[in-house]
Amino acid sequence: MGKLIARMGMLLAGLAAGLVMAAEPAGEGRVPRYTFSWPLGADAPAPRGGTTRGAPVKLATGPSAEWQALQAPDLAPQERDRRAILAMAGTYRVTFDFLEVATFPDEGQRPRPYQSWGTEKVYVDRDEPGFVSLVHILEMRVVGEDGRISEPMVTKHWRQDWRYEPAYVIEHEDGRRWRRRTLSAEERRGAWSQTVYQVDESPRYGSVGRWEHNASFSSWIGGETARPLPRREWSVRNDYQLLYGTNRHTILPRGWLHEENNLKRTVGNAPLPYVGREYGVARYERIVDADFAAADRYYEATREFWDAVLEVWEDVWSTNEVVEVTANSDQSGAFAGLFQLAEAFAAGRLTVQAAKPRIRAALEAQGVGRR
Repeated sequence: MGKLIARMGMLLAGLAAGLVMAAEPAGEGRVPRYTFSWPLGADAPAPRGGTTRGAPVKLATGPSAEWQALQAPDLAPQERDRRAILAMAGTYRVTFDFLEVATFPDEGQRPRPYQSWGTEKVYVDRDEPGFVSLVHILEMRVVGEDGRISEPMVTKHWRQDWRYEPAYVIEHEDGRRWRRRTLSAEERRGAWSQTVYQVDESPRYGSVGRWEHNASFSSWIGGETARPLPRREWSVRNDYQLLYGTNRHTILPRGWLHEENNLKRTVGNAPLPYVGREYGVARYERIVDADFAAADRYYEATREFWDAVLEVWEDVWSTNEVVEVTANSDQSGAFAGLFQLAEAFAAGRLTVQAAKPRIRAALEAQGVGRR
């Protein structure tokens, strides 16, 4: 477990430095490729992002059990919503595509599109009445130049929490501030909040929306929300500070889609309020017979620790309407201290009870909880 966490630490360090180590897992048969770009001219820039090739995977060929459960007749609306959320769990080949479709002002060189790949397992961390928590963990094996497949590289990726008719939602405001906003009765009625957390369980963004279901798909779209810049952007851009847009999750028979429509927003005295608009889609294709043993070991060994981190954050939100941090943990690498504690916990050198004061200290070092 120590070697596994060490490899994960190196991968996280690379990601924080803007180095993308995504894999392109081979599927069965010919892979269709599509380009949504500027089709005129022969000098289109090559996409940036993943450059490595992953181990072969086997795609699911029929509707999943989760999809079939979602299609059951006579379900209560809340239960059908819950089944749609649970249908995102499982093992996947994931592709990430982002394209800036409009640049402001409309002149000069347009940014290169971003494309990347990975293999990921989504765990049901909690399934309670009116609440579901899903944890995403990447486990990737890269094919080397000699044709050999590498040892697994495991990365704790992100968490999404879903709450039915929530009392409040955590919203991002600018580069370092989040606010707990109380929802009205109308906003809450029949709605689910989605709160997304970064690798260290710090909040990233939250929004509220309602599920739509039909025989073709189930889909949820959240309200417009601000988000900090993701790694794919802050590692190469410094001309804007926020993404502001919507997220749509669409459940399909053999996987699901996460679609984004984002404005790139400036903060402060910039001459323009926006510098571009991007479309993004992450395609989660369900895979079968995949080996996620290393991800399973990491998840089981550290699950209680990361849940304790969330509990500390809940304590923070119980006494603070606004939380500011001195620096975004994803950009500053401030998450490293928590991952060192996670390693100690996995090795049996730290208990949950002993970890909580150190977790609080790590958050306070970033300014969390100080007003």
